[in-house]
Amino acid sequence: MLLYDYQIFFDKIDSNQPKSKILKESKALLVDNSHILLFSNNQNRKVAITSDKAFTPDQTNQNINFLVEDVVTFSVKKGENTIFYRLYKEGTQELALYWLSHTFLPILFTIEEIYYFLHAGAVLIESKPVLFVADSFGGKSTMTDFFIKKGHTMISDDKVAVYEDNKNIMAVPSYPYHRPYRKVEDLGYSVENFAKEPKVMHAIFNLVKADEKDEIKIEEVLGVEKFRILKFSTEVELHLNNKSRFEMLSKIANNVKLYNIFVPWDINRLEEVYQTIVSFIKKDK
Repeated sequence: MLLYDYQIFFDKIDSNQPKSKILKESKALLVDNSHILLFSNNQNRKVAITSDKAFTPDQTNQNINFLVEDVVTFSVKKGENTIFYRLYKEGTQELALYWLSHTFLPILFTIEEIYYFLHAGAVLIESKPVLFVADSFGGKSTMTDFFIKKGHTMISDDKVAVYEDNKNIMAVPSYPYHRPYRKVEDLGYSVENFAKEPKVMHAIFNLVKADEKDEIKIEEVLGVEKFRILKFSTEVELHLNNKSRFEMLSKIANNVKLYNIFVPWDINRLEEVYQTIVSFIKKDK
């Protein structure tokens, strides 16, 4: 299964996949809780990230553990390609895959500085990666779902992994599941029309709620406001990545156009919003 450009296998090591993260069951995980990076309530479960060493950017040979109460523990050594897991009384492979793809891998890849994550939906428009960001309940999922139903290739439903390549900001396909609803601990439904390779990010649209009768407008965002929107749209914020996070935000701000689109809050006008965005991208060279 493709997850953030990695192949994930349960209980199986494929020697022909040297880049792969291999998920392997372990009956005797040793979970060291001497250093706790994060402890919070997530999806109505207690979640903790722990380690045997302090969380610092230059840490090596570090064991990282991700614990989901009553469900699963993942354990990996930083920089290695095998993730061990152990299921508990409420754990299933479906739940393990949910927590792995939605939460643990984005955190792990952020710690390892492989990818930077934006909280956004992303699709291809005219073969160009376009992202949608928004405030909470701002229509991001609805917009992404509308484009998918129109036949656009999905890059990501909710979390977009990005990296910099020769001053280009690359958008990375994540996992081929779409969740237009908000059901806890649910992968969503499988999407066949799913991007298979990273592409240069073309634009980001910040969805701004407007009155249902207002005109649909697109305005480019510049300066401090652009940086603020990007920072607010950061998916994984860890104190050990403060320097690299600022650097990546600056690279995105300098290399990717960001637009406010004022979206009338009327579901019946979504087609009009859709046509406006598609026409804008077609004209945007």
